[in-house]
Order: sequence, then C-alpha cells, then structure tokens
Amino acid sequence: MAHTDVYDDLEAEQRQLETVLARLGPDDWKTPSAAEGWTIADVLLHLAQTEEAVVATAGGQGDPVRWHELGATVDEAMGALVEAERGDGPEILDRWRAARRASVTALRAADQTQPVRWVATPLKPRTLATTRLAEHWAHALDITVPLGVDHPDTARLRHVAWLGLSTLPYAFRLAGLPPAPVRADLTAPDGSTWRLGDPAAANVITGPAGDFCRVGAQRLAPADAKLLVSGPQAGTALRLLRNYAVR
Repeated sequence: MAHTDVYDDLEAEQRQLETVLARLGPDDWKTPSAAEGWTIADVLLHLAQTEEAVVATAGGQGDPVRWHELGATVDEAMGALVEAERGDGPEILDRWRAARRASVTALRAADQTQPVRWVATPLKPRTLATTRLAEHWAHALDITVPLGVDHPDTARLRHVAWLGLSTLPYAFRLAGLPPAPVRADLTAPDGSTWRLGDPAAANVITGPAGDFCRVGAQRLAPADAKLLVSGPQAGTALRLLRNYAVR
C-alpha cells in the first residue's frame, strides 16, 4: 500500500460512514448499538461532540470540554456528554456532518509541528487525525454490525494498525511492565502484507490487519482473533493492544 495522507483518509472514512447513515430510517436510529447503553443515534452524537471538541482545540480555543469535571474516567465523561444532549437522529446527523468537515479543516490549518490539547494528552494535528480515523472506524462497527450493514475493511486500517503498535510501550507501562519491542506482519484487506515496527523485534504478531485493529479497538477478543504470536512477550502485547492516542 502506498502511504496516503491521513487527512484524506480521515475524510474518506467519514464519507464511508456517512453513506450508511444517510440511508437510516426513524427506527434505525433507536436501535441499540454495539456500544453498551447507547443507541445508533447516541454513537453518532458522541462522534459529533468529539469532532466539535477537535475544532475548538485545533483552532486554539483551548480545552472546550472539562473532561475531568464530568466523570472519574474519560469514558464516564463521554457518557455524561451523550446523556445531556440526546436527540433526534436526523438532527444529530446534520450536526455531525458539519462538525466532521470543520474538524478536518481545522486540523489541516493548524501548525503541524505544534501539539494541541486533547483530553489528557497533547497531540500533533496529524496524530490527532489518526486517532479520529480510528475512532470513526471503531464506532462505525458499533453502528453497522447491529444493523447488519456491510462496512468492508479498507487500506485505511494501516493508520489504525500503526496507532495500536505505536502505543504498545504506553500500554506496557500502564500494566506495570517494561516495554518490549514488537513488530506486526499483517495481511491487508487487499491481500498485501504490512510490516510494521522494528524488523529486528523478537516479538511478532501475524495475521489479518482487520483482526489486529479490532483487538486494539476492543471490538474483538484476542482469543477470537485469527492472529498468531511468537516471541516471549508477543502474547502479552496482543492482550494489552489498544488504539490509544499518543504524542
């Protein structure tokens, strides 16, 4: 796969989701999503709210949401935001459409060398765009799987796989373990191979890129994934794999 611009790919990921959302009927919006406790409309509201936060922080307005005041964890804060603004699906769709376009515009216009504030971690604009792509992809699964809608994997998953692999040192530290070098040899959706990470790493995760990314997004249990591990710490790495935001 040729390396593509993350902003272009973020927009493409959002367009793929928008195509699905534009076809939903009134009852579809009320369908329970794969995100526990949220309907399809709630999932999209969450995406709209966080895209609006991107616009504010990338535009230099600082932290528009005091996440720490809304819950003990980021997840609790996100849940509180959704609870406060639940509404009609088509109206939320319009809100998200405006926010997602404004978000990419703001990220493109930002100083690419300077981190912007994001929840608990300052991120450079391209890294923040990568996390937004991963977020939209994961929540698209939460929407399409319960509805039985086809949402095929694409080459854009390379960004998500990079994110998961790049944040493994952070995941090891969170678990109180010394980081271990890991590489991933992944089969892309088109059948090609993506080799990510240190080529000399003794710990290797091999298998479908889609499974690797779903494990990182906590949409697939490692035991259910078609992934193979080799090396003393590879199994631990797969267990700890998350698509975290990184600097």
